[in-house]
Amino acid sequence: MISSPTIAATSAATAYDRARHAVAPAAGLPQGVTNAATDFARVMERVDLAATGAMTGKTETHDLVHSIAQAEIALETVVTIRDKVVEAYQEILRMPV
Repeated sequence: MISSPTIAATSAATAYDRARHAVAPAAGLPQGVTNAATDFARVMERVDLAATGAMTGKTETHDLVHSIAQAEIALETVVTIRDKVVEAYQEILRMPV
């Protein structure tokens, strides 16, 4: 059975909404990490608003492209930091006791 585009779009939006908490800052982290996570969440929120605005005709395409580029840079930065943290953790595990 092939689902209609409306149902697929609604399902995608619902799944995305359930996953949004993944970019929210966690409690109990150092202030610098919390600030960085908050900034990242703010960038992702701007992309959401721009994408929604573009779909409804309330946002210019240029603004959407600009916010997507900012989100891409933010995501690459977060992934790089994550990779460095994992690498440091692995190095600590390799240390002799």
